[in-house]
Amino acid sequence: MISGPYRGRFAPSPTGPLHFGSLVTALASYLDARAHRGTWLVRMEDLDPLRESPEAVDQILASLTAHGLESDESIRFQSRCHPRYQRIIDQLVQQGRAYRCVCSRKQLQANDGRHPNQCREGSVDVDGQPYAVRFGLENENSVWQDRLLGQQHQPVHAETDDPVIQRKEGFYAYQLAVVADDIDQRITHVVRGSDLLDMTAQQCQIYRALNADPPSWMHIPVIVNDQGQKLSKQNLAPALDDSRPADNLLSALAALGQDLSGLPNRLAVDAILQTATERWQPSRIQLTAR
Repeated sequence: MISGPYRGRFAPSPTGPLHFGSLVTALASYLDARAHRGTWLVRMEDLDPLRESPEAVDQILASLTAHGLESDESIRFQSRCHPRYQRIIDQLVQQGRAYRCVCSRKQLQANDGRHPNQCREGSVDVDGQPYAVRFGLENENSVWQDRLLGQQHQPVHAETDDPVIQRKEGFYAYQLAVVADDIDQRITHVVRGSDLLDMTAQQCQIYRALNADPPSWMHIPVIVNDQGQKLSKQNLAPALDDSRPADNLLSALAALGQDLSGLPNRLAVDAILQTATERWQPSRIQLTAR
């Protein structure tokens, strides 16, 4: 686990405006950083231009500002970090920790996740073929401590679980970029949704391959809609109404199980955040999705 001054972050993807579930995650990470007198950063995970909308970045930043959640340092855009990602991928391939893969999803499914082209052995000829780059995992029963969920045990299976770190279209993948930027930005604590819990063991191996320690993790329950689906842009979750930030913050605090006594919605946003910081208790978060 990384030591040193607390550094946390919120890293949305600009595929649409923030929704209530995004606000809950942003607020939890912000309050945790503030309660530790730490630094809180905002990072744009703009890795997939095919899914992103040009106005989404401005919408997201405007929503965060309206709710008093402003980054302590300049906003990082992952789309501007491609040369560093490529250097890391080249290094991992050279070290034998990543490999080029020409297999289609259909081929992998038909072979129970194993590579019929022996990509993992480095024997595939990629000339003229589109290929992804995958990180080569090691068989492991990963054990790590989550600040909210307690000790976690996640089995990792070499080859069948190997994550893509660069897609066939050339886009850099989340599993690489999130680790690369958390290392580069010296992130010590990550507060994020429990929908990313299953990716943690893979990310721990990527940290080790890059000679870095993983951060302290805290995975909070995701917010769900009436159908039990995670609130998301794909599920058409409504955008935040930035004209009522105090109401939104109080609703988010309620979703996080925090103490709302003496917090009427007529309070200014900064007063709500200050009081919420002083009262922040992650142990009050219920371990069920809402």
